[in-house]
Amino acid sequence: MTYRGLDPRTRLVRWGLFGIVVAAVLAVTLPAAAGALLRVAQVAPDRLPWVGTRLLGFLSYFAIAGSVVYGLLLSTKVLDAIAHRPVSFALHQDLSAIGLGLAGVHVALLGLDGKVPFTLAEMVVPFAAPYRPLWVGVGQLTLYVLAIVYASFHVRRQIGQRAWRTLHYVTFLAFAGSTAHGVLTGSDSGTAWAWWSYVVATALVLALTAYRVVQALEARRGAPVPPLPARAPRGPLDLRTPGR
Repeated sequence: MTYRGLDPRTRLVRWGLFGIVVAAVLAVTLPAAAGALLRVAQVAPDRLPWVGTRLLGFLSYFAIAGSVVYGLLLSTKVLDAIAHRPVSFALHQDLSAIGLGLAGVHVALLGLDGKVPFTLAEMVVPFAAPYRPLWVGVGQLTLYVLAIVYASFHVRRQIGQRAWRTLHYVTFLAFAGSTAHGVLTGSDSGTAWAWWSYVVATALVLALTAYRVVQALEARRGAPVPPLPARAPRGPLDLRTPGR
């Protein structure tokens, strides 16, 4: 597949439709979200940091899942028909940065929570948290792994393409860790919308990973067999004793 681009004459229509979708999403979700935040602020203002932590945790997870899905779409070349590869790669990198940044703020807000306050050491040292230390520690390790993977974008030329691609495989561990962290530490994990968010994201990653593996196996199976090296022609058998 090759990138053919989109008709520039449809630019206004495309941006108009995108604006309508964004406005519709905000119209449906913003009043309920604002109302919930106002109720929390009136009843228990000390719980606002905890609410913010939960919100940023979910947004970070969505960005991380989107980055993983986008990377798989890049590796399977599904996006090549509709988007230029450098643009797609930049968006993949940007999603990683957004997920990492939101995760960092998610951690920082834990220090402001009045009910279960985290010290600086508990926020940065894995498995030292006062709340569910095992699965919070998994989330902390996941954050560090994501930071390493994101840093690899900026040193790709120095470490080489092969090493960079190999390092990128740990993104699957980071996605698994972030999913486990969200399910087993999040107070919203029992709600239907949160549960289905994790299920849909995991199903997408598993399906695209399976498709990528099948692609690789088919490509290897259909690769031409390299010809055997040509042997040097044999001359007539020389029965003379060497050195005579």
